[in-house]
Order: sequence, then C-alpha cells, then structure tokens
Amino acid sequence: FLSIMEQASLRDLNEPLIDHAEGQFFLNEAFKIIMEEVLSNGTDIKQKVCEWKEPEELALLLDLGVRETGEPRDKLLQRVRDVAKYSIKTSHPHFFNQQYGGVDYHSLAGRFLTEALNTNLFTYEVAPVFVLMENEVLRGLRQLVGWTEGDGIFCPGGSTSNMYAMNLARYQRFPQVKSQGVWALPRLSIFTSPESHYSVKKSAAFLGIGLDNVIFVKVDDRGRMIPEDLDEKIELSKSQDAVPFLVSCTSGTTVQGGFDPLEHIADICDKHKLWMHVDACWGGSVLFSKKHRHLMKGVDRANSVAWNPHKMLVAGLQCSALLLKDTTNLLKQCHSANATYLFQQDKFYDVNLDIGDKSVQCSRKVDCLKLWLMWKAVGSTGLEERVDKAFIHARYLVEQMKKREGFQLLSMPDFVNVCFWFVPPSLRGKEGTEDYQEKLAKVAPVIKERMMKQGTMMVGYQPLGNKVNFFRVTVFSPLLSQKDMDFFLDEIERLGKDL
Repeated sequence: FLSIMEQASLRDLNEPLIDHAEGQFFLNEAFKIIMEEVLSNGTDIKQKVCEWKEPEELALLLDLGVRETGEPRDKLLQRVRDVAKYSIKTSHPHFFNQQYGGVDYHSLAGRFLTEALNTNLFTYEVAPVFVLMENEVLRGLRQLVGWTEGDGIFCPGGSTSNMYAMNLARYQRFPQVKSQGVWALPRLSIFTSPESHYSVKKSAAFLGIGLDNVIFVKVDDRGRMIPEDLDEKIELSKSQDAVPFLVSCTSGTTVQGGFDPLEHIADICDKHKLWMHVDACWGGSVLFSKKHRHLMKGVDRANSVAWNPHKMLVAGLQCSALLLKDTTNLLKQCHSANATYLFQQDKFYDVNLDIGDKSVQCSRKVDCLKLWLMWKAVGSTGLEERVDKAFIHARYLVEQMKKREGFQLLSMPDFVNVCFWFVPPSLRGKEGTEDYQEKLAKVAPVIKERMMKQGTMMVGYQPLGNKVNFFRVTVFSPLLSQKDMDFFLDEIERLGKDL
C-alpha cells in the first residue's frame, strides 16, 4: 500500500477520476440522440419498426468488442446512435409483437429518475422515498383486487412473482422446508392450465417440486380452465399419495387471452384447502375498468396475485407486482436471512420499514416510481380509459377481419388478444385437401420474415396444441388509433397475397 502511495502523484490523489463537466456534457448529447432516434423517430409511423441485420453484419456494425483504452466522445455518441438505430422500436405503434410496447412519457420520466438515483430498495435508510412509495402503490393495487389489508413486493418480472407465490404456498403448508429442505416433504402437486405461462413449470423445476408434479387441467376452446376437471384431478392426485398444495390460475393467458373462472376455482380451493394463485400478469389491468373487471370476478378470494403494469398499462419494463392477502408477514418469514450488516434491530427508526428481507434478492431496483408517476399523472380514470380503448381496438380489428377475405379467427376473443390465420388466395377453398394444414403452417413464418426484413411492423405467431401456426396480435398501446388497425390488416394482406 505504501509503495503504491509513493508512486501516485499528488494530482492523482486530489482529483477525481471522473470529469463531471465532460460526463454531463456527454449525457446531455446522448439524451438528444435518445429523444430523436427512440422517442421521435421510434414512434413515427412513417419510420421503420426495425432495421433488420443478420447477426454477423450487426456485430460488425456495432463493433462490440471492448479494448484497453477508451474512445473519444464523438465516437461514443455514434455508438449511442447506432444502438438506438438498430434496436427494435418497441414504442412504435406498429410493434404488436409482445405484451409490452408503446410509451407513457410520465412513466419514462420515472424510469430516467430511477436510473439517475441508482437506489437499492432494501432499507429505509438508503431508500426512504421508495420504501414508502412502494408500500402505497402496492396498497392501491391490492384495493383494486378487493383486499383492504395484505402484503406484496415488486419482483424482477412476472415469472419471479409466480415463483414467489409457489414458494410461499409451500412454506405456509410446510414451514420446515426452509430449514430441512425438500427431503423432509411429501411428494407435492401443483395444478394449472396447459395455456398457463411456462414460468409455472420453471418454478416447479427450480424449487425442486419437479415437472412431473405439475398437473395440467383441461381447458375449453378459449383456453379457460374447466373447474370440474380441476376437482377430479385433485382427487386423483390425493389417491396417488401426492399432496396438492397450489392451484395456479391465469387471468389473461399469453396466447388466447383466456380468463380462468376464478369464482368456481376458489370454491374448489376452499374445499381442498389449497393456496389459490392468480397469474394476472397480462390481464390484471382489467381491474381498473368498470366494464371489464367482471372477467376477474372472484379474484378477491385468491391468496396471491401476480400483476405486470408494464404490460397493458405501459408502465415500462420492468414493473411486476406480487400481491398477497396474507397479513402474518409470511413473505418475510419465508425469505428472510436476517443479515445483521443490513437489518440491524437497534436502528433509530422503525425497522419494519427495512423491507429487503421479503425478497430473495439483496440488490433490488426501484420499480414503483414509474407506475406511481404515471398513476399520479392520469389517475385511475385515465388508466381505465386506456383499458377500455384497448378493448375497442380489439373489437374493431375483429369486425374488420370478418369483412375481409382470408382472415380466419381462432375464436371470438375475450380480451385484447386477437388470434387468426391469414389464408392466402392460393389456399382459399382448399380447406379439405390433404396438405392444407401443412401449407397453412408455413404462411405466418414467411409473412413474419418479410415484415421484419422490410421493417414495416412486428407481430408474433405460434402453434397451439393441434392448431398450426397462427398470428396473435395484442392491441393496447395508448399510441394506437383505428388507422393503425387498418394498416395492420392491409400489411398482412400485402405481405401474404402471393404465397
């Protein structure tokens, strides 16, 4: 240490390594590029959704390698511009690819502020504003579920929320698992829909429950769980010496947008004394709408709810809440490790405000500010209008499809997922031929490739069960208008008419 000190000049010791003036100038210039490329061009329907490049070409364009010496400011700013240019413009009105997209500028301001403050949300002493803010936002979300009391936490994505719920359900039933591990437990079983999110299976594998113990309940043609089959499968599992402990329902399935019948499922969970979890990551925002909250009737009877405001509410990635009816501090009991260097019990303030031990993480980003600022800006009424408008767009899209030749719906949607096949002219009237399904399965992938390479829009496709590839378009961005719905249909026709 002394040798190092002797070699260091006085100037090295007395001046910081970062030049604040230069850094702030760079940041200001970078923000100008972000505003231009991402928030102006990236939301302009005259501009492309993406500038498609093959991986090898893109890697060369970006010059991704890092080096011993740094680069000058102008070159770095070009790096910022290139990253913005070649990234997918998820705020673009014609980005229909996933269940996130669009932009809310109040939320975005919250995201910028979150990054600038660089706060770790684990103790009140380092995050006083956000400990109180997270508690208040969670309280507001719980009220929409129908709970006057409870608990909750923001998680790094809905998959983590679902995993937390599974872990909590197991811990409540078998608290010895925390100290003794899974060897001390009987064989457990979980019940969910085959159209539930794949995180249910991942959670079961990660927690040592096992994929073989995830039991799939039959669904109807719209992807909604059939309660009678759930009851039968629970009884069957018991007869096979397994211990059922969790039913994971879905409000807004990923593909079809189906809503499981929560009221009936709650009756079955009460009958068998099972934890009822509702994965409402996609559909939970209907709770803001007086017209559509009936889709989640019975949610107040659940033990836990996962809800992603970064999806339909456009709060921005990531914003994922796990809500609990529990008032016994189960979340902390299950996950706490009582690290004494963080969670000292003799602090000068109320140590119940140190919420970090509720999480399996130590470092945890602030995800409440973006939602809080947006909610403050537009109010519950404004968020209700967004939900209702999304349903209107979906209904309009369906009605227009019915008027056009070649668009074939899987079923009438319950939500804002519109699933359909596009049948090109060469296949129309040939539905009964032997190779019809094989040829139809190739349509969506080719249309997707064409739209990506031309950069005009993005929409997802997938098979489902015995149904060959079909498109799934989700319409919820507050930037959308009916002109965008018409463009979508016109573009599908243009890209697929010659197949």
